[in-house]
Amino acid sequence: MSAQFEELIPFLREKNPQVRQLALSNLLGQTPQGSPHRNIFFNGLSGGGGLKKPQETEVIRDLKLLCRDQLAVAHDAFRALVNLSDSPLIVPHLSEPSFLAFLVSYILHPDAICADLASMILSNLSATPAVCAAILTLKVLVIPTNPGASPSFYPTQSRSGTCAAPVPYPTQEPQEVLALPLLLDAFVDAVPVELSGKETQRRRKAELHFLASVFANISTAPAGRLFFLTPWPADAVRSTGPEEYPLAKIVAFTEHKDTIRRGGVASTIKNCAFHGPAHQAILSPESEKVAVSPSTQAAPGINALPYILLPLAGPEELDLEEQDRLPSELQFLPPTKTRERDEVLRLTHVETLLLLCTHRWGREYLRAHGVYEIVRGAHFEETVDRVSEHIERLVLLVKGDEAPEEGEEGGAEVVVEVDEEDEDSKIVEV
Repeated sequence: MSAQFEELIPFLREKNPQVRQLALSNLLGQTPQGSPHRNIFFNGLSGGGGLKKPQETEVIRDLKLLCRDQLAVAHDAFRALVNLSDSPLIVPHLSEPSFLAFLVSYILHPDAICADLASMILSNLSATPAVCAAILTLKVLVIPTNPGASPSFYPTQSRSGTCAAPVPYPTQEPQEVLALPLLLDAFVDAVPVELSGKETQRRRKAELHFLASVFANISTAPAGRLFFLTPWPADAVRSTGPEEYPLAKIVAFTEHKDTIRRGGVASTIKNCAFHGPAHQAILSPESEKVAVSPSTQAAPGINALPYILLPLAGPEELDLEEQDRLPSELQFLPPTKTRERDEVLRLTHVETLLLLCTHRWGREYLRAHGVYEIVRGAHFEETVDRVSEHIERLVLLVKGDEAPEEGEEGGAEVVVEVDEEDEDSKIVEV
């Protein structure tokens, strides 16, 4: 039977788009993990090693090319690569520079119809440290357009059958721009804008929720954390506008309705909290400018605490004295307020708070801003033992007596044990 499927592969290069579509639609069913004939996509693949370059097969090259085809074909090609990208054997071939630049540029284009599928591929690829390093340094070609538009540039490498070039075509020369700040802006820009009443306006054809997983994977490495904790100008293409920490752009999504988006953001915040010198910037309000050592470049505080606490907060009534200690975003929550329903995400937020307790300054800040009052209610309602145990550890740190300071920077330090990285998940066709 595998031989019959292999006979379809040459038809992926047929000039007739209907033939390409028919061949691909029959092959697509064999791409998910566990499919009986999935091996046809890996026969002859070489992962490389040493001085040996990875050896690509025709079928993988064809699928990459078909991602640029017309809608019906491109959609199935993207779906096939989503399913196949969970294999380490295929990662080197999907993360080679030209395809990675296409993938990122395609995601950046607001009219890209299959950008969500492209984001899923990028999410699976970023589970590999080498790909995270490549994304951190990746530059894409863009042409600046209207500064007031969103986005204010055209990613030239996105051109394909499902992502047309603008008319009229921009006349300026393309320039290389670091891709990651642009991906961050696209992730924020993909959230619909609320208009009057219940109406919303979408600025992109894709939701890009899976970029949150890309950010979480990138932030597991020290270099990735430094990206999120290094001030960048608001307009990354023109390097203009007020500077802010990239992490500040996404912290508000911890209460988003989509689990993938809020989960990836929660993990990114937690991973950044492993960088001790950044704790003051992570916790400080936007009204204060803070630098993250060893850099001396200051930017408005990230103000992450309200967004870490909101998923743990419930509808409990607090007395006025307790309310005054809370950040303004958590004061007088409505009786309809519910806690994060996903136990893994609840644990992630508690672990983030534990990390922020590493230095005395952080413990005192949490103590003064109502962390105990919030986690007290969360502990009362918690049904998962592991989460309860972590909350109890947090309470001991927040409510415990402080030992006398010994003159070390940031105050006394405590040892906080938190898993640095949970098991990576792979995305498959649903």
